[in-house]
Amino acid sequence: MKKTFIISYDVTKGYSFDYKQISDYFKAYGTWAKITESTWAIVTDKKATEVRDEIVSLLPVDSRVFVIKSGTIGAWRNTIGRSEWLKKHL
Repeated sequence: MKKTFIISYDVTKGYSFDYKQISDYFKAYGTWAKITESTWAIVTDKKATEVRDEIVSLLPVDSRVFVIKSGTIGAWRNTIGRSEWLKKHL
């Protein structure tokens, strides 16, 4: 069953990092939205732990990652992603 996950990450300071690689990872899901610079939403049938482990493998050591299944109530303002996408998938 497909579900929407919200993913937030922080890259550890002092590491050089190719942000295109992580961006391409999220976009490969096909149904995705960039919410803020380091927060994304994806629709997948994977488990949260699977998504987390895949993202961790792309980030520098000690980077922070947060993956949570989206709920039914939300509010936002001034996001990068389109509000229509957020309303439909969150």
